[in-house]
Amino acid sequence: MKRTTTRHLHLALVDTLADWEIGFLTAHLTQGGADLRVVTVSADGGPVTTMGGLRIAADLALADLDPTDSAMLVLPGGETWAEPETQGVVEAARRFVAAGVPVAAICGAVWALAAAGLLDDRRHTSNDAGWLASSGYAGGALHVDAPAVTDRGVVTATGIAPAHFAAEVFRTLGSHPEPMVDSWLKLYGDRDPAGFHELMAMAGA
Repeated sequence: MKRTTTRHLHLALVDTLADWEIGFLTAHLTQGGADLRVVTVSADGGPVTTMGGLRIAADLALADLDPTDSAMLVLPGGETWAEPETQGVVEAARRFVAAGVPVAAICGAVWALAAAGLLDDRRHTSNDAGWLASSGYAGGALHVDAPAVTDRGVVTATGIAPAHFAAEVFRTLGSHPEPMVDSWLKLYGDRDPAGFHELMAMAGA
């Protein structure tokens, strides 16, 4: 019997996490047939409260997070990324980048990566170029006006493009066949019903 190894996508939990920014990603991650599991991680291993008031439990503490055991670290947006309590997560992202393990950030988490200097030499996007410049980073010339951008394993996205964010994560992980990602994004990103029929055809329905 062929044995498969489950890969872990680590999702960083921060208080005020923006619920909608990761919904497409977590709900559709395994639909391409990839053997992936979402593992949640918080600063101390305890639960956090999202912007919508939901309590989410953590599977492990930040101290137990090892890039070599991860397929990717995902940083959702939130209102606390400029606060000291999230700096441990930013440093974890730095370790992932140094180890060559992908990192994906959306909305406020992009600002945190910029402030840490992790976007100084990578193409990236954000909610707004001027807003991102307030981080004091040196990568403004590499800012791209797009819903989501990937450069050398670092995915960035604006907070109003959660479907595009998810699609870039899928492409980076190789979790879904490219035609499936294209049709999926057509449906959820462009709201084009043709994407639904294409996905159904791929599923043999």
